This record gives sequence, C-alpha cells and structure tokens, in this order.
Amino acid sequence: MDRSRAVVMGAGVIGAACARELALAGFEVVVVDRGGAAAATTAHGEGNVLVSDKAPGPELRLAQLSRALWPGTLERIAERDPLRGRGRAAGAEWAPKGGIVVATTDEGARGLLDFAGAQRAADVRAEVLDAAALAAAEPFVTTAHTAAVHYPDDAQVQPAGAAAALLGDALAQGARLRTGCEITGAVVRGGRLAAVRHRDGTLGGDLFVEAAGPWAGELGARLGAPVAVRPRRGDVLVTAPLPPTVFHKVYDADYVGAVGSGAAELMTSAVVESTRAGSVLIGSSRRRVGFDTRIRPEVLSAVARKALRLFPRLGSVPLTRAYGGFRPYVEDHLPVIGPDPRLPGLWHATGHEGAGIGLSLGTGRLLAELVTGREPSLDPSDFRADRPAVTKEAEV
Repeated sequence: MDRSRAVVMGAGVIGAACARELALAGFEVVVVDRGGAAAATTAHGEGNVLVSDKAPGPELRLAQLSRALWPGTLERIAERDPLRGRGRAAGAEWAPKGGIVVATTDEGARGLLDFAGAQRAADVRAEVLDAAALAAAEPFVTTAHTAAVHYPDDAQVQPAGAAAALLGDALAQGARLRTGCEITGAVVRGGRLAAVRHRDGTLGGDLFVEAAGPWAGELGARLGAPVAVRPRRGDVLVTAPLPPTVFHKVYDADYVGAVGSGAAELMTSAVVESTRAGSVLIGSSRRRVGFDTRIRPEVLSAVARKALRLFPRLGSVPLTRAYGGFRPYVEDHLPVIGPDPRLPGLWHATGHEGAGIGLSLGTGRLLAELVTGREPSLDPSDFRADRPAVTKEAEV
C-alpha cells in the first residue's frame, strides 16, 4: 500500500524531530535543507533542555513534555539499532545535570523566588538553596549572591549530536535526506499545496512541514503563506578545557527577563555551563540585527562581564573561540506548531527562538499527533499558525 509522503523543509533539530515522529507514524518522509543537516541554528546553540526559564503556560507545558521524552527517546534509538543507534544516542551527550539560577541583588532575589513559587504550582521542581548548599553545589560561584534556586530537571545535550541522533533514527525508519536543496516556490492545485519547487525541479507530497527556523518568514513568503518569524542573534564564548569548574547550568536571574523581552537592542545575561569535553560555554546575548553574521567585540565583552559576576574565577582562563547564530523569534514568544489554514497541506514547526533544542521532541510529537488525528499530548491552540503574532506583516 502506498504511504503518504511528508516533506520536511529544514534539517535542524526541529525538522529532525518532526521527521522522526512522522517516519515512526508510517509516513514516507523526505527531509530537505538548502545547506547541511543541523548546520545552521542548531549547530550554533548551547544544547539547553530547560524548564527553569519558562513561566507557567503553554511553553512550559511543551518544555515539560519534551523533557519527559528525551531519556526514553535516546534509549529507544540505542536499542532499535544496536550497531549504529548506540553511537547516535551517545553522540547526543545527554547530561541531566540540573540548573541553578542565582540572584545577585535584592530585587533579583525577590523576582527569582516569586518566579520559582509560580513554577512550583505548575509542577516544576524548584528548590531554594541556602548559602551552604549553593557553595556545595557550585564551589566557584560568587559569594555575593542574594538567592539561588536549583532546578533538578534542567539538562543539556550536544546540539548537533542530538539532531544527528534524531535524524539518523528517522533515516533508519526509511526517511530520506536531501541537502543543498533550496525551496524556491510552491505548486498549488485545487487550493492545496501539492509540491514545492527547487532549482532542479519539484518535489511533491501529501503534507509539507516548514521547519526553517529563523528563515521561516522567507520560506513562508516563497510558499505564499508568510509568517512573522524573524532572526534574533545570540553569541557564545568558549573557554579552553578546564578542570571541573562549573557543575550545573548556572545563570543569573536576569536571564528570564532577557528571554522574554522583545527589545531589538542588545540584551545580555550570564549563562555559564561546562561541556563533556571540559570547555565552558559563556553566554548569553540577544539582539535583533537581521541576518548580520558579524561577531561584535562589544557584545562579547558585555557577556563576559556579566559571567565574571557569577564566576570570578573565569577571569584568568583562556578563551579559544566565539560563535553566534540566529534564533527564530516570534513576538509573543511562542512556537508555531500546526497547520496553516491559508494553505492546506502546509504545516509549521518553527518560532522556538533559543529553546528549540529543548522543545524539539515535544514539537515533533505534537505535530505528528495533529497530522494523524491522535489525541494531542497538550492543548495545541496556543501554538496555532493563524494567531495575530504570526500572521501580522513581518518587519523588513
């Protein structure tokens, strides 16, 4: 019997998660990307799988679903293909290390403790740490703190490795990958998206999933269904490998405000975490500069200054590099997941900004549930593609 064909446009972690779920649901899946797999936004992230930075509401529920799915998903990838799957799962570098949020002002302490209290009411584990407990958990963190909260469920993955694990599992289920394939337009028949155009011809399908991240606005416009998804740039510093120095994901209480801000100007906060290789990642920044790829020294300096407030010890360690990337920003700070009512056959899975790694599994699961008509794991209405923040005219 012929299977329905799903064309997933975008081979980052969101596209990989959607492709995997659709392949497991029995679809013939083709994943296309104008570049390489996980080579753009996914490759320029930190690998955060967080609940700590999300206020009660739909994004937190999606984060909780995703967090619950990660361990079992990696276990099944390893078990399904003993030869290759174990390597794929190991490449994700799953690290359920937990997170610690630190306030360094009285105002920040009040905001952090109120925020954590609201999260606990939404089933988030958020444990207040006294000075001794914080020092035991993070011996090198600043002593000039006013409050700290531990989030045991925060985790980390290696972004490209995690995407490769998901995409590899999709390919093992029969999905196909086409890189260097840029979508240039749509073929609409009977009011429905029937195929997409690319430089070598057309690619037909029964449904098309737009998972183009920051380029979703451009791709949507090419298909005749524009969405107000814009790039927001972030930059990260990387140290040389160090002796054990940072044991959790540690960030200052200003981070949540920076994530939730819609300001175009530069916003920075301290986010510090180690990798399995021993390097420390230092972020974070957020600024709307279009697709300007230049790394700005003043941005890196601002990020470093805030990080040193949390970990003064880092002032003497060597930096090896800096990198930046673009995150898909939506004005109301919610992803876009579901069908586009303006163009039947087109589905969206985009707009996760800097949380795409952590939200990917929940996004793939929810999209597959909606496509197949299964009972959704959570209410999808907040992520619908026809809400005002998505359909408003995108800024130039």
